[in-house]
Amino acid sequence: MKITNGRLDSAQWIPSPNFGPRPDVGDISLLVIHNISLPPGQFGSGCVQRFFCNQLDAGQHPYFETIADLQVSSHLFIERDGAITQFVSFDDRAWHAGQSQFCGRDNCNDYSIGIELEGTDTAPYSDAQYEQLAAVTECLKRHYRMITDERITGHEDIAPGRKTDPGPAFDWTRYRASLVTGDGRPEE
Repeated sequence: MKITNGRLDSAQWIPSPNFGPRPDVGDISLLVIHNISLPPGQFGSGCVQRFFCNQLDAGQHPYFETIADLQVSSHLFIERDGAITQFVSFDDRAWHAGQSQFCGRDNCNDYSIGIELEGTDTAPYSDAQYEQLAAVTECLKRHYRMITDERITGHEDIAPGRKTDPGPAFDWTRYRASLVTGDGRPEE
């Protein structure tokens, strides 16, 4: 995997209109893990992609009426089979974290990268998702050197009480054990 001009070479590119400039591109220093499924608990529908591009048909499912007017995005979406879609350049500000705080600093969207896993708080994630997430994480750590293992967190941790993802089904121990540690990361 490689990042060129803010884009992951192995990801399908579906540009979202829901993004903005970062206050400082050199300040990318946090990775936030999320989950999403649309309709809730259903996988492989293509609805997440339409949601992040403001193309969700509110009449398709009752739940969609409650979210159809939201304008949100994420940098990456990793499906159950490991397929990766990128919606926003890493160098731009995706709208994934909302009201948030990490280590006393507000507005996590300004300095973070958001990765959505297709899933729910309670359904186990797939092996393919863990494998791709680890590979993407290592690629991001090489490219954006201020993202360290200590600066990888869940949405639930930066928006406690408001968000619960990636939830108890996400195996943080497995994920963290799959990451290469130390300062000897090779340059990309």
